[in-house]
Amino acid sequence: MIYIVINSAAILAATLAGLLVGFVYLRVAGLAWRRPGTALAALIAEFWLAAILAGALILAPAKADPWTMAIGSAVVIWIGFVVPTTVVTQSARQARTGAIALDCLHWLVVMVVQALVLKSIGLIPPPA
Repeated sequence: MIYIVINSAAILAATLAGLLVGFVYLRVAGLAWRRPGTALAALIAEFWLAAILAGALILAPAKADPWTMAIGSAVVIWIGFVVPTTVVTQSARQARTGAIALDCLHWLVVMVVQALVLKSIGLIPPPA
């Protein structure tokens, strides 16, 4: 996990970018955080998503196109982990299909934006 410390500036920038996407999503959807703890939970979640994504980008094959790997890694993590948990959780809460789809789309945009920020800033692999 040393890569998180080494790349803390890039991960923090990606975290803030993800929070900005979430803020815009809430405004467009006409929603708001109703509890102060929600903002803290969002900050922690965005940070952890950015950290995991940074790790995936560091481990990406060197011969692959770096931008394809950045966006592809975000999409694979999104479709493999975010979509199933969001669909199950929201379905259990009896959310409408449109609301579930919008929530999934929000997280896709967050992850792609975070990947673009991480790739733009650059990541340093941990020492061997």
